[in-house]
Amino acid sequence: MHGVFDIVGPVMIGPSSSHTAGAVRLGLMARKILGEPAVRADINLHGSFAQTYRGHGTDKALIAGILGFAPDDERIREALQLAEEKGLSYRFQKVNLEQAHPNTAVIHLTGTSGRTARVRGSSVGGGNIRITNIDGYEVELTGTYPALITIHHDRPGIITKVTQILARYEYNIAFMRVSRHSRGEMAMMILELDEPLDEDVVAECCEVYEVEHAFAIPAI
Repeated sequence: MHGVFDIVGPVMIGPSSSHTAGAVRLGLMARKILGEPAVRADINLHGSFAQTYRGHGTDKALIAGILGFAPDDERIREALQLAEEKGLSYRFQKVNLEQAHPNTAVIHLTGTSGRTARVRGSSVGGGNIRITNIDGYEVELTGTYPALITIHHDRPGIITKVTQILARYEYNIAFMRVSRHSRGEMAMMILELDEPLDEDVVAECCEVYEVEHAFAIPAI
């Protein structure tokens, strides 16, 4: 079953919903995960992205998203020039990834404070995206819902502590996923919600003893 949006596609700057609109959203999601303006972007492109990224404007679209532009922003066409003006350096490289969607990018960002983020995601059609890895953690994030992400110590009760905070503020959880490198080490939890998070709620989640870092990502 497909809706009108799936058939017609998103409001966007062309030429392709997968190679342009989806690419913008991938870059924008990476920017949101970084949490600050980027000064450096190293982008690895796989499959169709690698083969046609210049002809379809995927390079401009990814950089536009990293700059914070929406898929319908007319500045996408000048994104590479604007990146230079805004102090964002970038590099594209073609790679082959095993068992990856043909429209996949791995985006390494460095922010103004020196903070880094590594985001792997795919443009899966109609402007839709799927983030599959954040800083080495296997995830599944679409950007359809606002989300709370925590980096925490893998300890019993941590999920309950965070979800109790959300329940107290009457936030409804749409989806929840937890990923860890190994038992008892660091883990990542993604909670997709029906409503955007208030900053005070995020701050309270940061105060949970086992949580190293918590941040919110708006729907894009």
